[in-house]
Amino acid sequence: MVSFWLDREQAVRYPALDETVDADLAIIGAGYTGLWTALEVLERDPGCRVVVLEAERVGYGASGRNGGFLDPSLTHGLQNGIRHFPDEVTVLEELGVDNYRRIRERFATYRIECDFEPVGTMEVATRSHEVDGLREWGELAAAHGQRVDFLDGDAARERLHSPVLLAGLRRPDAGGILDPAKLARGLAIAVWGAGGTIHEESPVTEVRADGARVTVATATGRVRADRAILATNAYSGALARRTRRRFVPVYDYVLVSEPLDDRRREAIGWRGREGVSDSGNRFHYFRLTADDRILWGGYDAVYFPGGRVDPAHDLRAATFETLEANFAAMFPALRGLSFPYRWGGPIATTTRFTPTFGHLHGGRVLYALGYTGLGVATTSFAARILGDMLLDPGSELLDLGYVRRAPFPFPPEPLRTLVVGATSRALARSDERAGRRGPWLNMLDRLGVGFDS
Repeated sequence: MVSFWLDREQAVRYPALDETVDADLAIIGAGYTGLWTALEVLERDPGCRVVVLEAERVGYGASGRNGGFLDPSLTHGLQNGIRHFPDEVTVLEELGVDNYRRIRERFATYRIECDFEPVGTMEVATRSHEVDGLREWGELAAAHGQRVDFLDGDAARERLHSPVLLAGLRRPDAGGILDPAKLARGLAIAVWGAGGTIHEESPVTEVRADGARVTVATATGRVRADRAILATNAYSGALARRTRRRFVPVYDYVLVSEPLDDRRREAIGWRGREGVSDSGNRFHYFRLTADDRILWGGYDAVYFPGGRVDPAHDLRAATFETLEANFAAMFPALRGLSFPYRWGGPIATTTRFTPTFGHLHGGRVLYALGYTGLGVATTSFAARILGDMLLDPGSELLDLGYVRRAPFPFPPEPLRTLVVGATSRALARSDERAGRRGPWLNMLDRLGVGFDS
């Protein structure tokens, strides 16, 4: 089953590549990273010949399957930023706000209609030990200049009618929600209008150095270019073995309900329409769509042995059953609500939950990947970094540790499967034991590594 977002006719289709073409820049992947990068380069250098190749259709991967949360954070949250980039976190917070502003300006400039609602976000506590954590996070955020509202149990339940809420932390300026597939398709139209070329249904079979240039081959054509961008995120391992230890592909799963009638809509409150997540290690994220359906996702982050990325994993009955049961616990007033849409897909997570940048083939091929579930905004910033790597190698942004330092690598198989499995079990135990981390997670904390979606 395709995602709710992709389940509509694509207004513009792009032809498959069926010849050999020359380009200045070849981009592999027509998701957010590839499309933002194409737009970034074309804005800076309008004469650049940019060719984007997509194996399926625009937004097919995580860009068309995610929850649609436009969160300004570049560091997977302020706390994670402090942990991994203590000397840069203030700069990264400012860059995140600026990146969010640039995204909204491009919505206006390119007339990208993606149902964006600047409603902010809210995190809620459903276990007693999570309440103090929310309060501490709120104090930390306020100390860094963020506008936050800590809500006690009554205030949280008044805002979102769920009997299990014990507290909430609302961040009214922390972005908003949108239709992710509409964003991807709007970006593609903007790229085309700026002079770029896009080819769908053109899976890349090989990327190789070709003298001073690079050749990107498909089954029916090829692009010979000066430089290339690998913008394939969780799918990158198949084309670039050297990236495999930088990330793990984990599957995230989502449900979308039928539209709420007036009675059900009134029963849950949620007048602010914030994007919401709970505070567990295995957390849910949820939001309203433009037509008042509920999107409910997360909880399981499933790694399949060997890191296999396969369409067969897109549907997982056991996870869907768990998600439905957990939804019923959160919203008992909505028991019986049906979920006609259910899907999954791979995202790429790094050990520090922030993207990693690099190059292959002697610098001819650049890549950015590993957004760990917060790629809607962060991919735009990654495109700016890739644009600097291509066009402004003296940029101060390239000196950031965020860009220069690679995350701690994941171990090779079969140890990787064992480590990820042990970490998943330890996170579940921590939720069950009032947040106590235990020896395994404490060791990972000391090493500065983790596993998340």
